[in-house]
Amino acid sequence: MKEPQPPPASEILSSKPFQRRTRFLVIGAGSRGNAYARAVTTTTPGTIHAVAEPRAFKRTEFGRNYIWGNDGQEFNDWREWLKWEVARRDRVSKHSEPASDLAAPASEPVAGVDGVFICTLDETHVEIIQAIAPLKLHILCEKPLALSLTDCLTVYRALQPPSGSGVLPSPPTIFSIGHVLRYSPHNIKLRKLLLEDRVIGDIVSLEHTEPVGWWHFSHSYVRGNWRRATPAGDGSLLTKSCHDIDFVLWLLCSPASAENARVSGQKPHFPRSISSAGSLTQFRPARKPAAAGAATNSGVQLFCGADLQRSALGPGHRGWPVDIVSPDIEDVFRAHGAKAAEKRLMERLGEDYDESLPDEEVAARPWYGRCVFEADNTVCDDQVVTMAWDDEGVAPHRVAKTATFHMVAPTEKQCERRGRVYGTTGEIEYDSTTISIYDFASEKTTKIVIEKPPPERAESHGGGDYGLAGQYVAAVEAVVNEGLDVETAQARFIGCTLEEAVQSHAVVFAAEEARREERVVRWGEWWEEKKSLSSNLA
Repeated sequence: MKEPQPPPASEILSSKPFQRRTRFLVIGAGSRGNAYARAVTTTTPGTIHAVAEPRAFKRTEFGRNYIWGNDGQEFNDWREWLKWEVARRDRVSKHSEPASDLAAPASEPVAGVDGVFICTLDETHVEIIQAIAPLKLHILCEKPLALSLTDCLTVYRALQPPSGSGVLPSPPTIFSIGHVLRYSPHNIKLRKLLLEDRVIGDIVSLEHTEPVGWWHFSHSYVRGNWRRATPAGDGSLLTKSCHDIDFVLWLLCSPASAENARVSGQKPHFPRSISSAGSLTQFRPARKPAAAGAATNSGVQLFCGADLQRSALGPGHRGWPVDIVSPDIEDVFRAHGAKAAEKRLMERLGEDYDESLPDEEVAARPWYGRCVFEADNTVCDDQVVTMAWDDEGVAPHRVAKTATFHMVAPTEKQCERRGRVYGTTGEIEYDSTTISIYDFASEKTTKIVIEKPPPERAESHGGGDYGLAGQYVAAVEAVVNEGLDVETAQARFIGCTLEEAVQSHAVVFAAEEARREERVVRWGEWWEEKKSLSSNLA
């Protein structure tokens, strides 16, 4: 490991402002950390300056791809980085350096970072954000923000403390959440057609579906990290589809222009009521095929279509999800060859447990070889959310409408979203690449085919990962190098505030509460009650 050292006095930064490349730390070198780092290094002027990752082989691979050669640094975990960063700032302050002016040339190995990408497991986000909030760094956090509404409000309080006057202060830094669907070229075009061009008039109703994919669900939500509901009962709607709920709200609630809305004071038009129904239908013991017998581990037997090996094993295949099942697969392959890598994969797939292993140990890690009908999964594989809006009599955006969202696991398509929007003058049908507009008056259909991003981008939520990373870096660039105020940069480049990100999550929690209790949630009353948990949230 490269051991970080406090900067000597000769390397303390000059207070003279100058243009430079913005620098970012990535916490968590898994699939999401790599996706954002790839986007930053290939499509933005920013640079990945440091990584914090406990797994040495992941840290080395990440550094090899995105950092080394740029005088970057590596840390065993985010706590080690935090300790180093606090010491660095303390040394700077002792040399009378203004705390807000920590800029240095991109070649400076001991410089700090401007922003952070938090790409760790969902349950760690709150602790990390609370710990680094005093540093006043710009933050992009992978979704979901937190696993409970209480924790989301905790994050809000940490990042936007009260002013003491009862009025919300301006946010001190850029904040972005991993709601990548807002940032794909396809979805940006769809929203422009609906809200700016108004090609179907006022929106009357929307249907949106996320086909998760039978195999993807069995990998991540039956055997993987996201297979168990939280203590509050929230599960796959939060961890898999919170950005789909955000997508629906982005189309139906948010003002067409966040920057204009900031000036005018226009607020989102939230739904009147929210309801939901869903359950775990397929991967449970009652549905286990008779041919499987008493087996609890798939091993290399292919007795059902959900076996991971069926799709994972192939000549030279070491990408997702093989590198998730066996994170060190690339290092094993490089050091010992293909046969050793395949052996390592099969060892991981052969891991199993029985009643003697305490439940907390079972829950603490994924079990990718476990029979999908004998797993400890509890999250829904089929769920529908319904939302209804009141007519506030203000066209075009604050009119009555309805929306349904359907998350379904047993599908051929994997995360290739589709939907239909009904309007007063026409309707739109969309999938991941095409938008079809039917006009009632002319009785004609216009088909728009969105140019496909390059393959590496298309695999990242249709270019959404690249779009989000690009907008986040652009916002930080505007603040750091162009002197734009944070509030304007947040609206112009990110398109939503921290408050809106929390509210978007709150709609997910409201839907889950409605599902569990089999009732209709009245959003206004429900949200007012929940907001009492935090006197800071207006």
